[in-house]
Amino acid sequence: MLPPIRCFTCGAPLGHLWEEFKGRTLSGESAEEVLSSLGVYRYCCRRTLLTTLTYVEEIAKYSIYKRYREKVIRKYYLEYEEGA
Repeated sequence: MLPPIRCFTCGAPLGHLWEEFKGRTLSGESAEEVLSSLGVYRYCCRRTLLTTLTYVEEIAKYSIYKRYREKVIRKYYLEYEEGA
C-alpha cells in the first residue's frame, strides 16, 4: 500500500508523517492523539491519513451499505440459481 504523499484537498505534505502515524496507531494509541501530537490539525489532512486502506476496512464495519450490498448479492445469486 502506498502512503498518502499530500492531502487530497489542501495539498499539505503528509508522506513524512505516515510511518510514525501508522506505527503509533498500531501500537494502540488513539488516532486522534497521534494526529494532534504530529501537528495535523486541518480536518482535510486528518481525513486523508485516517481514510487510507488500512482504516477504511475498520470504518466499513459500521456501514449500513455493506449489509445492504450483501443482501442484494445473496438475493441475486439465489434467483440466479433457481433460474439455472
